[in-house]
Amino acid sequence: MEECSIVLSADSTCDLGEELKARYGVYYYPFHVILEEKDYQDNVDITTKELFDAYYARKALPRTAAINVSEYVAYFRDWVKSGRDVIHLNLGGAISSAHKNCLLAAQALQEEFPQGGRVYPLDSCTLSTGISLQIIEAGDMIKAGVPASEIVSKLREIIPCCHASFILDTLDFMRAGGRCSSVVAFGANLLNLKPCIEVDNGDGSMHVGKKYRGPLEKVLPQYVKDKLRQYPDIKRDHIFITYSSIEPKLEELVRKTIQENMVFKEIHATKASCTISSHCGPNTLGILFETETPAK
Repeated sequence: MEECSIVLSADSTCDLGEELKARYGVYYYPFHVILEEKDYQDNVDITTKELFDAYYARKALPRTAAINVSEYVAYFRDWVKSGRDVIHLNLGGAISSAHKNCLLAAQALQEEFPQGGRVYPLDSCTLSTGISLQIIEAGDMIKAGVPASEIVSKLREIIPCCHASFILDTLDFMRAGGRCSSVVAFGANLLNLKPCIEVDNGDGSMHVGKKYRGPLEKVLPQYVKDKLRQYPDIKRDHIFITYSSIEPKLEELVRKTIQENMVFKEIHATKASCTISSHCGPNTLGILFETETPAK
């Protein structure tokens, strides 16, 4: 990557995709994925396919763990020591301790290198490519020569404008992880319900929104139309289609539905990290985009 005075970095849960990662010179640090008592690095030495295969073959349920303070300190140290500022975007603080750990690491490094660069941890208040929307904004500002502290202030202003939601095909993973009851999961499967999981961009927490019924071929186009109609001032620069695993024909169906209903400069399709996928299960898909103003 071409060196810049400001380092742009994020947790691996941002799901940015390799093309945009290279375009904006973004660095990742991986979350931990624990499967059958072995600790893996998210998307480094384990894949979402391996997670799903292990569950369906042996009922082995993955667990995830946030990046700890010492890992962040070691990751940032050389940049801070050399005088470079680091803007690091964390998975939402309402669903992970990563942001708190990152703040502690930033404080420790400032005490260790008082004349060095600074780490600016940012609670994205979202997950997956909801974070990527903020990364793109930060990358554009870095290219324009905006100072790190000012970039972080501006990013905090756009957090309420970044919208993330997903359609779940199955509640098996949420049930297995204790995030919904067996009765709820059984009822959803019996009625062929596909719940929409909404991310609250005020604090990053999640809740169930509209419940769709039917196969994904029917549900996904309706979900896309509903989301694009929900906001009157969607920014037309970028929209993400992000999925844990999905048939190519369904990704194409979602892309076509977006194109038929709204024109965007770029439609990006990315795969969710193992961390995100381990909580939502296979065939999860969402569209994530930004609005000009916060939703009322």
